[in-house]
Amino acid sequence: MFFNSISLLILFITYAVAQFVPPPTDLKTVQGAGGITVRYKEVPTGTCETNPNVKSYSGYADVGPNQHIFFWFFEARAVNATQAPLTVRLDGGPGASSMNGLFQEIGPCTIDAAGNVVNNPYSWSNNSNMLFIDQPATVGFSYTIATKATQSSRTFVITPTDTCTTADPGCGTYSSPDTTLTPNSTQEAAVGFYNAMQGFMGAFPQYAANGVHINTASYGGHYGPIFADYIVKQNKVKAAGTVDIPLKTLMIENGFYDTRVQFAAYYNYTVSPGNTYNLNPYTAAQEQQLYTNIWGAGGCQDQQAKCNANPPPADIDNVCAAADTFCVAEVEDFFDINARRNEDDVRELAPDPFPPTYYVDYLNKANVLQAIGATTNFTQASVQTFFAFNSTGDDSRTGAIINTAMQTILQEGVTVTTFAGDADYDSNWIGGQVVANNVNAPGWTQAGFVNLTTTDGVVRGQTRQADGFSFTRVYFAGHEAPFYQPEATLQMFERAISGMDIATGKMPMALGKNVTTQGTQSSTFMEGPGTIQTTVTPAGSTYNTTTHAPNVAPAQKAKSRFVVSEELVPPPTKVRVTHKKFKKLLVEERRARKEASRKP
Repeated sequence: MFFNSISLLILFITYAVAQFVPPPTDLKTVQGAGGITVRYKEVPTGTCETNPNVKSYSGYADVGPNQHIFFWFFEARAVNATQAPLTVRLDGGPGASSMNGLFQEIGPCTIDAAGNVVNNPYSWSNNSNMLFIDQPATVGFSYTIATKATQSSRTFVITPTDTCTTADPGCGTYSSPDTTLTPNSTQEAAVGFYNAMQGFMGAFPQYAANGVHINTASYGGHYGPIFADYIVKQNKVKAAGTVDIPLKTLMIENGFYDTRVQFAAYYNYTVSPGNTYNLNPYTAAQEQQLYTNIWGAGGCQDQQAKCNANPPPADIDNVCAAADTFCVAEVEDFFDINARRNEDDVRELAPDPFPPTYYVDYLNKANVLQAIGATTNFTQASVQTFFAFNSTGDDSRTGAIINTAMQTILQEGVTVTTFAGDADYDSNWIGGQVVANNVNAPGWTQAGFVNLTTTDGVVRGQTRQADGFSFTRVYFAGHEAPFYQPEATLQMFERAISGMDIATGKMPMALGKNVTTQGTQSSTFMEGPGTIQTTVTPAGSTYNTTTHAPNVAPAQKAKSRFVVSEELVPPPTKVRVTHKKFKKLLVEERRARKEASRKP
């Protein structure tokens, strides 16, 4: 993304017609496991799933007095749902809704430009039951206290009011802006997620008979390992009234795991050794400045070291929050400001229309809100969760915990599958590979990269795997890898949950088998600059998963006049608000306040 004072003016949440949401009156209330109340309804065919023989349910797990976690469940399509595995999808952020993953990547449907439901043939529900959870409370459709309010299109601040009207596009029903009502760390959020799973599995025991798998993305590099570790530990506790969660697989897509590694990897991806698209975004002076920002005295790495010191600093919340803010502003955001490209897909100039966000307006339609039993309007990302997590510096203080958690769950027999699209700067594959090395799974040093080949014989990436642990670089894919490579990622998923090797799907892989992929220690395939875009891709374009480039209609091409060499700001457009974008917004807001304070 291209972030400066001008781009902030064009960064906004997309709204449907403003409306207050009437509380649902048709939800069935049942008691789940662990004492968790579940309220749900069956979703009408065509709301997303188009097959009338496949059931879908949505609703809330009430995990606390003011903690209401939204879920949307889809039965498996091609196999008996009561015999299929259960896969849980969690998006990242912190604060990103899993509806993003549902409609942009792996769910049964997408929404087109006209607002129509379109079947997704690459849905991960083909052979698995799929459960999409918005967590923690305040994310997506989840809420603490439903509040009539208006939300700023610039700052996302929610202001309670009973008087806003449809003239205000931010007018609607939201979760309370009180950040003390929502978890402020990954470890605290793990409790809410566990309780939500207890509620769902107690209410729908028939859908988890063949094991549970977790798929998560981006900040899910934090969520996935820590949540999985918590599940494993609680299974051993066996608290009265709870059910065992038979966790089999953790699959992490374009994960952001360890700030100590991955902030430094922004230099590695853009400067040395660089990316595989031959994109060199900086001048020599800029490269030196980025190096100084990372490794210079008082720079990002120094601040990360202070945050992660042993013993920890007395004021760890402030130290880690400051470290994270500095590293985002001076290291991660360096690319956005100087390259003027989309960090979720470096091949595209900002603003990038992929993946499209038509589903946001769709989910805010009154008939859709009623169909899924929603209590609030939909927002792609939660400002409350972001600010709560930022207050404790959660992002920067959890790297060591995540590494230990992955080692622990591997020893417990949980398969861990990690992958990253290689056009993603945000959670780039170079950093992801270092994180995988640091896990040091049994047999990892003997493993090497081999081709990831789909059943059509096409090589779509490279995988390194030792028993149940793997890391895959997916070619020609951005941050939301399944959007760009739907066939490859679907087959990777199906191989992972069936216990087969990721590269071919032909060899069983599990703890103790001592089976490793035999190949090179590094992945060296170079795509080159062929798919690098030098003009802004117009809104309304489609992405071609065969050519790995935009399909732009002739009428749209005339609008695409902003080239990389011109000192022009891309035209205003709606952009998706997911993952770590709130963090960038906070940085810009602080910069603006600082500049304002200097003026006489």
